Amino acid sequence: MKSSNRVIVFDTTLRDGEQCPGASMAPRQKLEVARQLARLGVDVIEAGFPVISQGDFASVREIAEQIDGPKICGLARCLPGDIQAAGEALRPAGKRGRIHVFLATSTIHREHKLVKSREEIIRLAVEAIRHARSFVEDVEFSPEDATRTEPDFLLRIVTEAIAAGATTINIPDTVGYTTPGEFAERIRMLREGVSNLGEAVLSVHCHDDLGLAVANSLAAIQAGARQVEGTINGIGERAGNAALEEIVMALQTRRDVFGGLETGIHAKEIVRTSRLVARMSGLHVQRNKAVVGENAFAHSAGIHQDGVLKKRETYEIMDPMAIGWGETELPLTKHSGRAALEKRLIALGFGLSREEIEALFGKFKEIGDKKKFVYDDDLVALAEGQITRIQETFELVYWTVSTAFHGVPTAAVRLRKGDEVLTDAGVGGGSVDAAMKAIDRISGRHGHLVEYSVEAVTEGKDAIGEVTVRVDFGEGRLLTGKAASTDVVEASVRAYLNAVNRSFLSRGDAPTKAQTASSRGGDVDPKTSVPIAAAP
Repeated sequence: MKSSNRVIVFDTTLRDGEQCPGASMAPRQKLEVARQLARLGVDVIEAGFPVISQGDFASVREIAEQIDGPKICGLARCLPGDIQAAGEALRPAGKRGRIHVFLATSTIHREHKLVKSREEIIRLAVEAIRHARSFVEDVEFSPEDATRTEPDFLLRIVTEAIAAGATTINIPDTVGYTTPGEFAERIRMLREGVSNLGEAVLSVHCHDDLGLAVANSLAAIQAGARQVEGTINGIGERAGNAALEEIVMALQTRRDVFGGLETGIHAKEIVRTSRLVARMSGLHVQRNKAVVGENAFAHSAGIHQDGVLKKRETYEIMDPMAIGWGETELPLTKHSGRAALEKRLIALGFGLSREEIEALFGKFKEIGDKKKFVYDDDLVALAEGQITRIQETFELVYWTVSTAFHGVPTAAVRLRKGDEVLTDAGVGGGSVDAAMKAIDRISGRHGHLVEYSVEAVTEGKDAIGEVTVRVDFGEGRLLTGKAASTDVVEASVRAYLNAVNRSFLSRGDAPTKAQTASSRGGDVDPKTSVPIAAAP
């Protein structure tokens, strides 16, 4: 097996992470996350699953065109159409392109999902790898559900995959079933039992169903794996994936245990990357999460505070400054000009066009008039709002609400549709509810609010409030709307209107996931018409 002191970091935030319910990102959001992942220093970015939709194809292609540095990877089932789509999407990446093909190998998957024999599985895998090699030199193969696959069959299919041209062999714990000791033993088994393993890199991909994804990944690295796959903040299907920031900092902090293994990660970018992914995905980081949670370096106990003040290392095993905590630059003010704003946005990782900068500058001035300082997190919220702008069927012209203790909450909303200006007013359970109902009546779209969250972007009474809503318009999918303002009611109204406008864009021309998978020959549950989740 190709082996060294270097652990390759494979980020699948934009593919496996985005499969998390409610975490879907627009193509422009994916591009900004990819830019930040490149700044972070990941070795491979799995940019998406090109065949699954036209949007995913376009997103992977755009990332392949615009992102320099990391290898760009596209996922594909062992189907000719999948591989063709991945190859075409990755073409702009040139020699940095990688196709990642996967096929289930465990008994339960072979017998109940694929209904195929061992010989058929091996044939399909070999044919797919050879097909992928016709597009790229770098092909990764994953035997899906590898940790529940019979050892003799796993050894055989890995050997055949490498012989067919696979340059990376990834061992997925697809359902988060294994334990650290078991997983380490499986990695050792592969190293000893696959005669041609020296021709490929051995990788691992763990899910967190039992809360062991990071522990399993680290155990595999100790056993000899030299690529680790995961996501920022551990987002992903079901309970999520292994959190890359935790793996990286474990390797760095406990070099004594891991034999001095290194990654190419620029640790000072970790916190910034975590926050960007949280905002773009709408999945907030829990306060007590390791490394990137708000409480990761907070000390409330008097004994702890006293110890940290005397010597930081008494209760902190990592330097918070080294991973990006406390790195905010001097804030801008309403007197700052376009050049200062553009320079700061570039430093934060945003690549905005001249037109976008101009549009953002007006909003920046509005915020500057309302609060003394505009911090980095404020700028990130404003930039996110700019890059996720969509074609608006309805534009907000005016809103007002009235509420009082024991009073009746009322709202009036005025929207513009083309040359027509429409106004409605009414009551609701609260001021925000009343405004949303007015929007429903004007637009004719009646959404059911499934999730509503508001978060202060920065500290202080004048902080920008960022509102995220997830709305069901009765079409079999949830649509997300987001907006930010120093006025929480305004942010709520704009976020809901954003979701309404998205419903008009997707109406009638965006197939459901089941339709997409079915039309492309994917695995669909015949009882529920729901596609079987793409893994590893």
